[in-house]
Amino acid sequence: MPFRRFGRTGIEMPVLSLGGMRFQQSWKDLTSDEVTLQSQQQLERTLLKAKDCGLMHVETARHYGSSELQLGKAFKILPDQNRVLQTKVPPREDAHHFEAELELSFEKLGCKKLNLLAIHGLNLPEHLDQTLRPGGCLEVVRRWQDKGLIGNVGFSTHGSTELIVRAINTDEFDYVNLHWYFIRQDNEPALDAAEKLDLGVFIISPTDKGGHLHTPSLKLLELCSPLHPIVFNDLFCLRDPRVHTISVGAARPEDLDLHLQAIRLLDSADIYVPDIQKKLYDEALIALGENWLTTWHIGLPTWNETPGEINIPILLWLHNLVEAWGMEGFAQARYSLLGSANHWFPGENADCLDREISEEVLQKALVNSPWCTEIPSLLRKLKNRIGGKVQKRLSTS
Repeated sequence: MPFRRFGRTGIEMPVLSLGGMRFQQSWKDLTSDEVTLQSQQQLERTLLKAKDCGLMHVETARHYGSSELQLGKAFKILPDQNRVLQTKVPPREDAHHFEAELELSFEKLGCKKLNLLAIHGLNLPEHLDQTLRPGGCLEVVRRWQDKGLIGNVGFSTHGSTELIVRAINTDEFDYVNLHWYFIRQDNEPALDAAEKLDLGVFIISPTDKGGHLHTPSLKLLELCSPLHPIVFNDLFCLRDPRVHTISVGAARPEDLDLHLQAIRLLDSADIYVPDIQKKLYDEALIALGENWLTTWHIGLPTWNETPGEINIPILLWLHNLVEAWGMEGFAQARYSLLGSANHWFPGENADCLDREISEEVLQKALVNSPWCTEIPSLLRKLKNRIGGKVQKRLSTS
């Protein structure tokens, strides 16, 4: 397992980290008695294989259901003095509530110290304010650091690139958990900002949010050949020196295998990645055309500037993924989250188009787009193809 210096934390971090979101028994907080033997043993087998393969960084969150509790139980029988432990606690308006949740995380994990604590979900400006203002959440963290209970502090985010860069540039954080992978590279400026201030960079959910790569489309499998899409995406991320580690959200031990395959090929990333990128881009050119690919994002209103709060940039991105690479399953899941995921995935889908929002009204909001007249019909096509589906619970990684 290769290791990289995790920015100014100084921690030697494995390039694969074990994410604790998928192997828990329930999204609800459980008591120890409610955890089944089968579920706990599955988690322990996954944790043991991860340790044997060098994934000594384990990260979870206060609101990953039973994850903290089950990890705490497992740590008692699978101790590891080299383990780097991270959990994530969301900011709160009242810092006392934040501290109470932090105390609960320590209790469930059974730990005396956290190597890494992330403020979980700096997705809106008010979350950053709740964290940094006098008497805010970061003051709590600094107190705990002074007592030797917390090592380094970072933040995780699904927020806008502008907000992420602003948070990084406060210079109050040692690392950042963010989204950046092949199908969505908007956070390039955040990677640059993190590198400039020597923050550790942890890529969130490259397999799931990176395209449901555990269940890839047939077209994606063909275009990524000879690699599996998971292997390609891991290499794409880790090929960039600004990235220090990526999350592997394993539900069972076998889920580690393709990621470990990527590690074995890491020295050959410059051979594989450019060729596969070209195949993917060429297919997108055929399906969508160069003019659309280079200009579709220009002049689009944000979701909160759009009638019905329709998140047009996200919907057109999903349109591109479906048309270019057949990623209908992923697009359907993300489409359905719009309107039900609050600040984790803001805005609405296109279901209200024609029913509540007319094409004429929508076009007025699109006045700065070169595709003003075409976009409503594209949204309608996407709605008819993948709309109206029920989405399972949002995972807030």
